[in-house]
Amino acid sequence: MVAQLMIMVVAAGGMTLWIWTLIDCIKNEPSEGNDKVVWVVVIAVMNWLGALIYLIVRRPQRKAALLDRE
Repeated sequence: MVAQLMIMVVAAGGMTLWIWTLIDCIKNEPSEGNDKVVWVVVIAVMNWLGALIYLIVRRPQRKAALLDRE
């Protein structure tokens, strides 16, 4: 019973992360070249693993670029 609850919580967290990063990429990723399309496909196809890759690789770069602009 407890194991099933833990699995459901982890699955819900992974799904939430996946949806959040997909929306973040669609709304905030620059449309220069094919970057946005590639990241959306990576996140959509690889699910939560693609979302983690996006968070680790791309999001810090985008934040740094925004800070440099200010």
